Amino acid sequence: MTFDVGALRAQIPALRAGLAHFDGPGGTQTPAPVVAAIARALEGPLSIRGSVAPGEENAEALVREFRQAMADLLGVHPSGVVFGRSATQLTYDFSRTLAKDWAPGDEIVVSRLDHDANIRPWLQAARWAGAEVRWADFDPATGELPPSAVGELLTERTRLVAVTAASNLIGTIPDIPAIARLVHRTGALLHVDGVHYAAHAFVDLAELGADLFVCSPYKFLGPHHGVLAASPDLLETLRPDKLLPSTDVVPERFELGTLPYELLAGTRAAVDLLAGLATGTGTAEGRRARLGSALRSIERHERELRDRTESGLAALDGVTVHSRAAERTPTLLLTFDDRDAVDAYHFLAARGVHAPAGSFYALEASRHLGLGDTGGLRVGFAPYNDESDVERLLEGLAAFLKS
Repeated sequence: MTFDVGALRAQIPALRAGLAHFDGPGGTQTPAPVVAAIARALEGPLSIRGSVAPGEENAEALVREFRQAMADLLGVHPSGVVFGRSATQLTYDFSRTLAKDWAPGDEIVVSRLDHDANIRPWLQAARWAGAEVRWADFDPATGELPPSAVGELLTERTRLVAVTAASNLIGTIPDIPAIARLVHRTGALLHVDGVHYAAHAFVDLAELGADLFVCSPYKFLGPHHGVLAASPDLLETLRPDKLLPSTDVVPERFELGTLPYELLAGTRAAVDLLAGLATGTGTAEGRRARLGSALRSIERHERELRDRTESGLAALDGVTVHSRAAERTPTLLLTFDDRDAVDAYHFLAARGVHAPAGSFYALEASRHLGLGDTGGLRVGFAPYNDESDVERLLEGLAAFLKS
């Protein structure tokens, strides 16, 4: 069975505005069932979590359902699912907690392929602890970050490696399982930024080998917040700063203050919606199985759109595509001969095609590509993109280059 993009598009009210959205890497448009779930959570009795009043029970149920939904999506135990305001906030919180055990002479490894949210928190934590920072470089000609680029930096003093599962700028998907094997031989931890990856792949934390994995539901049809996933046993060993009366139970010890229950409801609804897009599997299958079917189907759909776009771009003079890795997400970074990517962004926007320009917080990657701090035009696909979107994009770019 093929992926029914029309059925998905019909559930997304924002698409009625008629725009062709290529801004998925910055956040997807929100389906009506997600909006409805958020509203339902706010409409019912809702209180601080407990087991006495209906509002308390509702809050408990929303948290429990959220954790189970994200556990099914990522292949982890529900007790290993931590809510956060954003992936950036979670990475900062965990960097500070982990750095309490670092000492001068210890080492961490970060990659120039990464979003700054998986670089700067670790650099600042290392500076605070007196640890040394080592940089893994990707090949700017191919966009590849081979495991050896990380492996050659590892020593017996390595405490943590931070690397992306997929570049939000050029789409490169490093071989995280191979990197994990190298990292774990040294006894270090592997923190993986999965924000861009989880939007385009079926995640299995055990297969990846990540000790800590962050993602953001608003990249895959959900509301704006972050999630960290890890083994509950690992989380038990970490002691974050927290209020004295707040619980020390995992994962709640990492969630500071009252949770936004309505966002949790929206995330559960987004996961359910994704599972409902499954092809070739029955509703009797568990949610994890249906998610696997749906995400593999979405991956094929997005790859076909990316291939069609790349073929069209190859026919245009004066366009450089910087997304070249063998394994990559449907995300393309473009620059233009003697033309500014920001001008292309504005030109396309005037024609109802939203493909923004910039470095998108992947500052080190943009600089390493020779693009400075300005980056390029990013064309990022989401599950609801279709062939008509691609045609509008290519026609718009052709008109821009002639203008």
